[in-house]
Amino acid sequence: MKKLFYSAAVALALCGWDARASLPQSGSVRVGPAAEDAAPEPAHAPPPKKDDRKNDKQAGAAKPQESARRPEPAPLSNSTAAASAPKTSDDSKSTSDAPARPGAPTGVPVGAPVRNTSGAEGAPEANKPAQAATAGVPPAGDPNAPAAPTAKPANPPPAVPPTEVYRIGIGDVLDIRLLNGKDPRQNTLYSVVAGGVLDYPLLRDPLTVAGMTTDELAAQLVAEFRHRGLYERPQVRVSVREYASHAVLVSGLVNDPGTKILRREAIPLYVVVAESQPKPEAGRAVIFSRATGKTVTVDLNDPASLNTLVQSGDVVTLTARPPEFFYVGGEIGSPGQKDFHAGLTLTQALLASGGVTKTAGDRVKVSRQGPDGRLVSTEYNLREIENGIAPDPALRPGDRVEVSTAARRK
Repeated sequence: MKKLFYSAAVALALCGWDARASLPQSGSVRVGPAAEDAAPEPAHAPPPKKDDRKNDKQAGAAKPQESARRPEPAPLSNSTAAASAPKTSDDSKSTSDAPARPGAPTGVPVGAPVRNTSGAEGAPEANKPAQAATAGVPPAGDPNAPAAPTAKPANPPPAVPPTEVYRIGIGDVLDIRLLNGKDPRQNTLYSVVAGGVLDYPLLRDPLTVAGMTTDELAAQLVAEFRHRGLYERPQVRVSVREYASHAVLVSGLVNDPGTKILRREAIPLYVVVAESQPKPEAGRAVIFSRATGKTVTVDLNDPASLNTLVQSGDVVTLTARPPEFFYVGGEIGSPGQKDFHAGLTLTQALLASGGVTKTAGDRVKVSRQGPDGRLVSTEYNLREIENGIAPDPALRPGDRVEVSTAARRK
């Protein structure tokens, strides 16, 4: 019985020794040309037994015969080598460490990139879209290359007309109402002091408000209150209670001269003239602009000229209109120098001069002196003007009107 146990233990020890000897061969992973070739034994493997040597000799003799019977496989191209390579998992790696046979095709490692041997003509299809995308792009640094399109600047917001806006100035009294406040008796009137500064109780420092509109000031106060955390949703309303910073000076032939307050950045001249109550003999307004330093003379009888804008700081002086004349001659009932007034037309001038004679023709020549002192003549057809075909031209002071004589019939 003891002998039986002893022989079984020896057999188990030999089997375990053989299993440990085969582990180094399966642990190293290499890709070879043929999986059937035997791998060389590791240096640390034990010497084989006699029976194993016999088996190896028989197997070595049989393998040349087997390889002779098996036909030589055709070499695969680089493009199909990777596709035809058998897929192996991480768990089972059946590979061989045997060296490649002479004349056998070189194996392609699994996962290695396939080289392109077809040259420029055999470019892969994947590169064609990139080549097509850059076909029309000129090389960098080409002087003939078209300039890159530049982004157009955004259109600025339209400017507000000066007749529709008012900017806060020194001396104005502002009505600032905080709608979140619970005390209705709280003071809401605050003056803009020297330097254009507003001293508001809820602000840490005085705020410069000169040049702001009421809407801009309200937005500034809301931002300050939110920054300081005074109110979660502050509501502020700002208006001008008393206007004092914008004014013009009116003098001359008026019944109410003096300083006139403006409630806009600019107002038409007729508003200032109407408030000043001009005298009957006033016929012109001389406007001196403080902003430009220029003087403009406006005829009070010209409606278009009364729309001239007056800004803060301007000086308006109303004067009498100097005598102006126009001159008429030719086939006219009362030729000579005639008084001129604004808006006088050609037909009105002819009627004021006694009308045309029976021998007058249809042609009327109007001569006007230009800036260089030379006369520029224009002819009009009186018959077309009277029939409404041509407009009735307006005359200017100093114009020369000459009515032609009708051609005599032979």
